[in-house]
Amino acid sequence: TEAVVLRQVRLGEADAILTLYTPFLGKLRAVAKGVRRPKSKLAGHVQPLSRSSLMLAQGQNLDVVTQAQSLDSFLPLRTDLWRATCAIYAAELVDRFTEERIANYPLYRLLVDTLGRLCQAIAADIPLRYFEIHMLEHLGYRPELERCLGCNEELASSGNLFSAASGGVLCPGCGAGQAAARPLSVVALKVLRLMQKGDYTAASRLRLESAVTSELEGLLRGYIHYLLEREVRSTRFLDRLRRE
Repeated sequence: TEAVVLRQVRLGEADAILTLYTPFLGKLRAVAKGVRRPKSKLAGHVQPLSRSSLMLAQGQNLDVVTQAQSLDSFLPLRTDLWRATCAIYAAELVDRFTEERIANYPLYRLLVDTLGRLCQAIAADIPLRYFEIHMLEHLGYRPELERCLGCNEELASSGNLFSAASGGVLCPGCGAGQAAARPLSVVALKVLRLMQKGDYTAASRLRLESAVTSELEGLLRGYIHYLLEREVRSTRFLDRLRRE
């Protein structure tokens, strides 16, 4: 199978357990034997954030990697700490949201495309926000951005609020009693709609002010946190890098 290596965990003195995301088998865990030895033939082909063609032997508990060939190592991610951390964040989201052996080809394609976009984009905000919006859709958590989730009326252009608990946007009247709902600016709502309905080419042309960028990140991060019921670990390092 083809696979993106989401993460690698040490096992014993020389082995490692790989978490893989594949196009037609979903998420898998497999042992790469001897991969941490200096002369391992597998090591260069199963690094985290790489896309490889793998031969797996089915085992009782975990599959075993018997052969590997790199398809794309996404080299710019390995020379830029900020890009690498953004890519790790995307990989962590896929890992946290998915169960083993449940195929989701659109999500796999989105992850591969996002790793490529992070290699090319000047800034990572647009690729990451686009990834989050479409990841949520592919997993069945598409946020409602057109009609109020309280009264089902078409949303006005201003005064709306985003509610993670409701799964989208509330009008001013319905959102007034929601303590956890966050104000949603006109520009942020327009950007979210464009990203949700448009392709990446259209989204990549956006030039956003820092306030809107921060608002979008906060809204989507809050929604993801609510769905997972826990923090995404890599966000701490993202925030630290941004501060420094």
